[in-house]
Amino acid sequence: MKNRFSQENSATVETLEDLAALSNYSLMDRLNADPKATANGDDHQPRQVFSGHYVPVKPTPIADPEYITHSKALFSELGFADTLAQSDDFMRMFSGDLSQVPAPLRRAGWACGYALSIYGTEYYQQCPFQTGNGYGDGRAVSVLEAVINGKRWEMQLKGGGRTPYCRGADGRAVLRSSIREFLAQEHMHALGVSTSRSLSLYVSKIEQVRRPWYTEGSHSLDPDTMVSEPVAISTRVAPSFLRVGQLELFARRARKQEHPQALQELEMIVLHLIEREYADVIDTTLSLAEKVVLLASEFRDRLTSLVANWIRVGYCQGNFNSDNCAAGGFTLDYGPFGFCELFDPQYQPWTGGGQHFSFLNQPAAAERNFHMFWTALRPLLMSNDNALQQLDEIRSGFDAVMQTKMRQMWATKLGLDRFDMALFRELAALMMETSVDYTILFRELSHLPDDIGPLRKSFYKGAAYQADPEAMDQRWSEWLTTWNALIDSQPLSRDEISVQMKGVNPKYSWREWFVVPAYQLASVGNYALVRELQEVMTQPYAEQSKEVEDKYYRLKPSQFSELGGLSHYSCSS
Repeated sequence: MKNRFSQENSATVETLEDLAALSNYSLMDRLNADPKATANGDDHQPRQVFSGHYVPVKPTPIADPEYITHSKALFSELGFADTLAQSDDFMRMFSGDLSQVPAPLRRAGWACGYALSIYGTEYYQQCPFQTGNGYGDGRAVSVLEAVINGKRWEMQLKGGGRTPYCRGADGRAVLRSSIREFLAQEHMHALGVSTSRSLSLYVSKIEQVRRPWYTEGSHSLDPDTMVSEPVAISTRVAPSFLRVGQLELFARRARKQEHPQALQELEMIVLHLIEREYADVIDTTLSLAEKVVLLASEFRDRLTSLVANWIRVGYCQGNFNSDNCAAGGFTLDYGPFGFCELFDPQYQPWTGGGQHFSFLNQPAAAERNFHMFWTALRPLLMSNDNALQQLDEIRSGFDAVMQTKMRQMWATKLGLDRFDMALFRELAALMMETSVDYTILFRELSHLPDDIGPLRKSFYKGAAYQADPEAMDQRWSEWLTTWNALIDSQPLSRDEISVQMKGVNPKYSWREWFVVPAYQLASVGNYALVRELQEVMTQPYAEQSKEVEDKYYRLKPSQFSELGGLSHYSCSS
């Protein structure tokens, strides 16, 4: 009789004991703990961490947790029973209390350190110790690795309390930001964009923290008041949470010879990354140099694909530092992110982010993160000139690969089998001058209209359009004629092209003015709108009902423009 947890069968996880049987703590078992860490994980005060790959940390439970929602899609994928999400012991563990978990689950989790670089520049001074040794998971505590159906997953509590990297903060996440991250991860996965996943979301019935935020109707760039908000813990899931910034940290220590094991620890974390994220494409029998070169090539492919997909669906990371760049090549850390509604190449939801992290500058920002990744790998190849040359060639080829992916993406959004620069440039000009809604325009184009009528649903009618609407309409008509001729010159039928376009151009996109009422209601115990949005946002390409269309497929009302906490953020909390 086969074990029901064997790889031949799908796991059926109905209890926490079932989940415990699947646990496998590769990072804690194979990498180095900080030698100055406590054995039991009672390590919650800010301090410098000078070596080791992780610090054992007990998460801090939220008081009196209440269930809000869980990801039915991920539960199904993992073989979890839906009833598990509201069971007492599962809720206890994933709201931060590990004190009663069954063996072989462990009663301490772990937090990791990383370096900080912003757009390719290393930063040390923002660290409270001004050394760079205080950066890391300040409120994210991983509590489990499990191998389920042959695939490894790491489960991490966002808002799980203070760690040595908390830099003096309280280690908590508020309900508002927890709902945003939970829903955003669900939405991005449904959009087909590689991302960390949402597992569960719990809120404290009694615990609150003070945060700077915006008064209702405020147009301020920065928060203008302090508010008390409920604390919550969302559990996010990924094959690993290894970041480019982590590799940077160990490479920096190796370059500066900060301790005798520095180069060895860099090699260990790189090999661990390969094992966790790239085992399917990098042969374990290869030499270290061969593995490193292949890793650079594979990460370049994933990162360029990821950013092209971000732009395809209108996503802007907002804060694309290297510590927010997953080394596995997926979307990580939903802080001051946003989705482009009014098309603007310089759209940036984070007031502190600058144009270098704006919507259509994300390919350039990705290149800077890849540069830091490349820099971090170089110390491992210093004795191998041939491998170094190959690594440098991969680095120098980033821009060409990124441009190829971008052109393929734009062609696909337009239903074309090849990119047409002149057609795209005129479309981009029309989009900006007309002030269009990015998602609605491309969804309407997916119906292959032959006149401008359907496209008007996407028009905000900006100043350039209003100055001469007849001339603008004529330009749109001419563009449509040229585009339709290209569509008709292709071997597929118009119906087949339309179906393909509807599979890459979502109908339903994240709109902050939908989400704000959901977390406002949730703050007083009403979770209905959160769950409704979860249903809508996990079917972004489907037509759904007429009621859903009327409510969620429409232009942003003018009264929501430039509102703090809705159109822009200075923090994520």
